Amino acid sequence: MNLIDAVKSQNREEAKHILEQNPEAINQPDERGFTPLLYATYTGQTALVDYLMKFHPDVNAQDVTGNTALMGVSFKGNLDMAELLLKHGADVNLSNKKGATAMIYAVSYNQPDMVKLLLSHGADISIKDQDGLSARAHARNLGFKEIEALVSQD
Repeated sequence: MNLIDAVKSQNREEAKHILEQNPEAINQPDERGFTPLLYATYTGQTALVDYLMKFHPDVNAQDVTGNTALMGVSFKGNLDMAELLLKHGADVNLSNKKGATAMIYAVSYNQPDMVKLLLSHGADISIKDQDGLSARAHARNLGFKEIEALVSQD
């Protein structure tokens, strides 16, 4: 079993054993560009993510579509995981291949608390995706009034 398989199967003890034997495995991606950290964050394994941080994973690693761990937790509204990633240097303004950022995901999935958290960490609301839409435009188009007010530059 490799580290990614251990993380995917949520086998924390095996993941720990593998990392103790091979700490370089922390950033080894699979064929889709997913690293162990990406899998652990996407599946909400906060305790494992906290442990993985001891091995200094690349918190800004991007999969083949350009998505990061922070983007993945932003649309789900997982504040604890987002705070952990931000604490360890996650770049709040990275864009994926479609130009979407963590903020655009948080807005598009109606996650007002995540929007507030990202704003407090310097999220740039003027970044536009490949369709030319900013976070505010997404909020307006989707009818998310509370979020539109949060990302208003007025």
